[in-house]
Amino acid sequence: MGLIDDVGVGPVALDTCVFIYFIEEHERYFDIVRPLFEAIDIGRLAAVTSSLTLMETLVLPYRQGEMRLLEEYQTILTNSHGLKMAGLSLAVLNIAASLRARTGMRTPDALQIASAVHNRCTAFVTNDRRLPNAAGLPIIQIGDYAA
Repeated sequence: MGLIDDVGVGPVALDTCVFIYFIEEHERYFDIVRPLFEAIDIGRLAAVTSSLTLMETLVLPYRQGEMRLLEEYQTILTNSHGLKMAGLSLAVLNIAASLRARTGMRTPDALQIASAVHNRCTAFVTNDRRLPNAAGLPIIQIGDYAA
């Protein structure tokens, strides 16, 4: 069984690293996350990511002057069929604050998880082992699928 089999019926929430692995064709994780993006692209799986993901993915391309990579991230995150980039609404901010208060998780992580919870996602796909299962949201670790 692969990652695509374990994310549930969706929508599935995707952490920033998932986009980095896919767009930059990460040597170890690209083949693991590619089926997710294929399913999203054909409409078989709905996905959500926080608008924070856009900011996080653009830092390195801006720093390195990689305009092609910057444009690729912007295009995929803002114009992909089946992918919703969820804004940081008042409701999401309140959920994030509650998560931080209860678990002590870092602000970016709390915002990502809060966005997933607010958008009723069935799972959160990441490679961040520090994330607690605090919100009743299954946390799926990409590294668990690596050979």
